[in-house]
Amino acid sequence: MANAKNFFTNGRNIIAIGRNFSEHAKELGNAVPTAPFYFLKPTSSYLANGGVIEIPSGCEVHHEIELAVVIGKTGRDIKKSEATDYIAGYALAIDLTARNVQGEAKKKGLPWATAKGFDTFTPISDFIPKEKIMDPSNVTLWLKVNDDYRQNGNTKDMIFNVPSLLEYVSSIMTLQVGDILLTGTPKGVGPIVAGDIITCGLRVGSDETDLLDMKFDVSDRQNSTYRFE
Repeated sequence: MANAKNFFTNGRNIIAIGRNFSEHAKELGNAVPTAPFYFLKPTSSYLANGGVIEIPSGCEVHHEIELAVVIGKTGRDIKKSEATDYIAGYALAIDLTARNVQGEAKKKGLPWATAKGFDTFTPISDFIPKEKIMDPSNVTLWLKVNDDYRQNGNTKDMIFNVPSLLEYVSSIMTLQVGDILLTGTPKGVGPIVAGDIITCGLRVGSDETDLLDMKFDVSDRQNSTYRFE
């Protein structure tokens, strides 16, 4: 298996699964999906732990904490029973969304690329070898804004588990070494604004301590030509 630790530079795709927790779908007034669906984000949106999340002018930005799967072997038409062979490891990620931009796009029947693709809109942790997470269906994900819990959920509540997602996505597009699959977010998404401090973490199984945690400051984006009105 190829080394996928440097997914920041090696990976070509961020594949983000939408509405994979039923309570999250409901809190946004969306139908609970009966089959997976996904959208793509640019790798230029990666932000390493400790970086600064930028709020584009006029955007109402929401946080969405997620377990990320790091692809370690190129695969197409992967079977669920073989999915683990294609996983190099995992990461903790935040899928940031300009919610008002997304809402306007939905009204017009347009893609969500702008709402999801701004620089700094995929804060992500360092690589976690898959041996550290033996069961990706039992991982607690939490996120705080200014020390207040916003999200605290477990991947056991995902509608489609990791092997099912790899099977589905690879039936459409070839998964390549270093690609990232964002697996969906639990309920509790909400807004962040300049001056906020975001902390988040990941805990495996029945462990009482976090495997890792992250911290990000939030600021307004400076000197940008973009403005949503």
